[in-house]
Amino acid sequence: MGDVFHHAIDHEAIRPFGVAQPVSRAVGGALRIIETSYAQPLSIEALAAVAGLSVSRFAARFRSELGVSPHRYLCLVRVRRAQDLLRAGLPPSVVATEVGFFDQSHLCRHFRRVLGRTPRDYVDRPNAARPSGAPASATGRRAAPAREQGAGSTAVSA
Repeated sequence: MGDVFHHAIDHEAIRPFGVAQPVSRAVGGALRIIETSYAQPLSIEALAAVAGLSVSRFAARFRSELGVSPHRYLCLVRVRRAQDLLRAGLPPSVVATEVGFFDQSHLCRHFRRVLGRTPRDYVDRPNAARPSGAPASATGRRAAPAREQGAGSTAVSA
């Protein structure tokens, strides 16, 4: 837990991945889907259906129980997994697609939002402190509004 990402998680309203604190059955089911299928495109409609709730009620409950939106949580899971793969020596271009980002640029954008530095900087200096001016927390930046994909399907994927 020495890196900036885990430090931010410990000091914010976000519960740690693997959620030790109890959550409702509805949110727990969605968390399992996110944790096991983070590399796949996920829609908020599909997660809400798993939870047995309307999209708006699901999003509100998820945020109240975890402190972040479903989209933000998915991005955090993907960045955490990306850290593991980068430490294992995989190149960022491969890591991006392995964890569900569209491309390396997409990975870099979210990695910087969460950790305040690029994947390359993370690989070069894994224990470096957060640069000044970088987000102080994993929730330091609002997620962009979800865009429509297809007929009436709102994407949760980052």
